[in-house]
Amino acid sequence: MGQGRQETVTTSLAASVTEAVGASLAPVDAALARHYPGDPGTRQPVHTVYVPADAYTADTVRTWGDRALAALDEHAPDAAAFAAVLGLPDDLAEPVHARVRAKLEREPVEDLRVDFEDGYGARPDAEEDETAARAARLVAEAYERGTAAPWTGIRMKCLEANVRARGIRTLDIFLTGLTTAGPLPDGLVVTLPKVTYPEQVTAMVRLLEAFEKAHGLPAGRLRFEIQIETSQALLATDGTATVARLIQAAEGRATGLHYGTFDYSAALGVSAAHQASDHPVADHAKAVMQVAAAGTGVRVSDGSTNVLPVGPTDRVHAAWRLHYGLTRRALARAYYQGWDMHPGHLPTRYAAVFAFYREGFDRAAERLARYAARTGGDVMDEPATARALSGYLLRGLDCGALDAAEVTAATGLGRAELDGFAAPPGRRT
Repeated sequence: MGQGRQETVTTSLAASVTEAVGASLAPVDAALARHYPGDPGTRQPVHTVYVPADAYTADTVRTWGDRALAALDEHAPDAAAFAAVLGLPDDLAEPVHARVRAKLEREPVEDLRVDFEDGYGARPDAEEDETAARAARLVAEAYERGTAAPWTGIRMKCLEANVRARGIRTLDIFLTGLTTAGPLPDGLVVTLPKVTYPEQVTAMVRLLEAFEKAHGLPAGRLRFEIQIETSQALLATDGTATVARLIQAAEGRATGLHYGTFDYSAALGVSAAHQASDHPVADHAKAVMQVAAAGTGVRVSDGSTNVLPVGPTDRVHAAWRLHYGLTRRALARAYYQGWDMHPGHLPTRYAAVFAFYREGFDRAAERLARYAARTGGDVMDEPATARALSGYLLRGLDCGALDAAEVTAATGLGRAELDGFAAPPGRRT
């Protein structure tokens, strides 16, 4: 207060005016809370791996890790060689390489989908029935043995008329088998591909509701991702953004929007040689998805590259550079998840992710520490920026790019405090 002077505070509006405004906006308050709850604050996988259903085993995760390590040993046997391929600066070469190897040994796959759609194709019904039952048994076995990815599930066939019954039956067989084997895994995820209309998402909700009731599961226990692979999923015939309606049609069960690089590009007439996750049509689609999902708690995932790191070393290096560059590009655009199609993609997935978080760590930690202490600096950060800085550090911790001890040493903050800064305003305590 200026020089001890006490100001006289006067108002003109009656309390009833404030009350009336509050009453008039109560429906808006409720809608905001319902439609925009904010990010759930849980760990998000950095990628999703797709494995054809007939090729999946309870040891798939370990097999992919071993194949990725073998590729590193053959084509980039030490930190200097790996850094030279990817153009990593000297100060990141050793820590990134060491963390990539440790990740491939400890947790090579974060999110895995047993694929009954494009990666599996059309099979006789009896064969797909048996494969679905086998997948349920093997997923349950992998979780029991501790060899499963943290997130695991299936990609069913879509709900278009020609494959609808087949997709529903496969989903039923898989979920029934998992339920019979024991409690459903916490990381269970189902992917619904090739969505074109919100009504298909609503139908998926009704299917999951029916399954929950049949097995006495809590309402809302089963959730799913929506794949954006068609033009209709972005823009409806009336000019509205279908993707926003898809999220609402999921009635709180949608966990993610996954961009399908090749189906979407083909739907827009992009020739095969130019179908890529950095094509302008891909950038547009993901930007619309990102805006539609912002604040809803639904997360956006980038697509994949079909250029595989196989063959002689020079070809592997070229594929690694491409994948690394695409992953770094996606991270800069806040697409923190993508698809990986081959074990050889794992080294560059984790190299890109770890380099992204490690190279920005010192600056982010410094800014957040200043904000937390309310001290000065050359950047005036606001609560929204502190939320972004905390989210950045938390994602780095979750994937293994950063260690808890170094984050606490640099910021003075523990996990609970970082979670508090990262939480949406309505969830802060």
